[in-house]
Formats: sequence, structure tokens, C-alpha cells
Amino acid sequence: MLLLVTINLILWVSCAHGQGETCNFPEIKHGSIYDEDRYKYSFPVAVGKYFYYSCDHSFASPSQSLWTQIICTEEGWSPTPKCIRQCFFPWVENGHSASSGRIHQEGDTVQIVCNKGYRLPYNQKSIQCAERGWSFPPKCNQLDEGKCGPPPPIENGDITSFPLKAYAPGSSVEYRCQTFYALHGNSTIICSNGQWSEPPKCLDACVISEEIMEKHNIQLRWRHEKKFYSRTGDIIEFMCKVGYHRKSQGDSFRTTCQEGKLMYPTCV
Repeated sequence: MLLLVTINLILWVSCAHGQGETCNFPEIKHGSIYDEDRYKYSFPVAVGKYFYYSCDHSFASPSQSLWTQIICTEEGWSPTPKCIRQCFFPWVENGHSASSGRIHQEGDTVQIVCNKGYRLPYNQKSIQCAERGWSFPPKCNQLDEGKCGPPPPIENGDITSFPLKAYAPGSSVEYRCQTFYALHGNSTIICSNGQWSEPPKCLDACVISEEIMEKHNIQLRWRHEKKFYSRTGDIIEFMCKVGYHRKSQGDSFRTTCQEGKLMYPTCV
């Protein structure tokens, strides 16, 4: 109780005031600032204001703290608020691993050794902690030559049909991506000699927000949304806001979304 009261009191304290610089409300995926519903109407806030945020269940901040402080600076929020997936690794069915009973962070890979006559799905040797959890369950399956198990999962996508426990040789399934994600590779995979061919990837979309454009003194040439999503390969056109001009003649105001990344021009 004392901790919550203390946080409540210091949320509104300024460390320093910038020269007109402000920070917008921090959109934290899988997390939220303390007492968000109460304080979100006070944004934007001046440089020097600080808040605390926490992450949802099974996620943690880079500092691993229950409450992590972020401060508004002239460059934006510092440190950048982020919540990282935490994956608990249990025991391995029909196999073993040195990671049993441990917690891993998003991006970690765990090696698994299957018992004789068993193997992981898709003939893998490891599984990875991803945003949605483990890439597939830590379970070694009994060898069944010729047939394939369920199709491999992909980030931000899924197959278009109901998954089966086993597929006969020559079987095929088709993938599709979630909205705003672009499919890269063959959308259809085929079962051959007990293994699936390589599945496609769903490339990240680019998120273009008013906050980012405000920092660069630019706006969209043809659209007026405060935030919109663009697929990989899409071309986005910007222009300077009224009263601003290009910082450099070399800046291109036509940029292409590449796997969630954009090069933004700057106006001064």
C-alpha cells in the first residue's frame, strides 16, 4: 500500500522542464503505466515528468522490476518502455534438457535431446521463446516414418485449414498472415519423408504515428490519420508541415516499408 501511495505522489513531480518539448502517452504492448486510466488524460507531458509502468502476466521489463521508471526527455521516453515475454521451461516429455525448471526471455533458444526413437516436431533440435510463448511444446514424438505431424507454427500467421495430428506424404497446407503483415515465401508447404517443406514468414507491418511524424516535423502527403499501418513493400509519401522545409536535399520523401522499418525524412 505504501509503495502505491508513494508512486501516486511522485508521478506528477517534474525533474526538469524542457523548452516546450513534450512526450505523448506511452503505448506499451503487454504493459501499462501505473493508474493508467487516471493519468492518460494529462498527456502530453513536459520533459522531466516521470512515470512507472508494469508488464502483464508472463512479461517483464528489461530491468526485471515490478515497476519500472520512465522519464520524458527531449528524445522521448527513456528508457523506452518495453515488455518482454518470459517463458517457463517445464520437463521434456520423452526427452531431456538442461533448462528444465528455468525461466527464459523472449528470443532465448533451448536445446532438447529426445530419447531414442523420438524426435521434436519438424526434426528440430531446439525450441525458442517467442512473444506468444514457446515456438512449440517441449515434447518429443515417436518416429512415424513418412507421415508429418501438425504444420509448423509461424509468427503472426496461421494455416487456413483445421490442423490434423498427422498428414500423409504429399499432403499440403496453406498459410496466411494476420492483417497488415506481408507473407514472404511459398504460402503452401508439402509433407515429404516425414518432414514439412520450409514455411513462409509474415513480415512486420510499419506503424506510422503522429508522435513519430511530430519529431521529424512532417506529415503524410495523402492521408490524415493519426496512426496507420503499412505492409512491407508499401510506399509512403511525406511532406513538411507548414512553416518547415527539408533538412537535407538528399532526404527522400518517398520511403518504403521494409519488415516493420521506415526511413523518415526530417524538416526544420
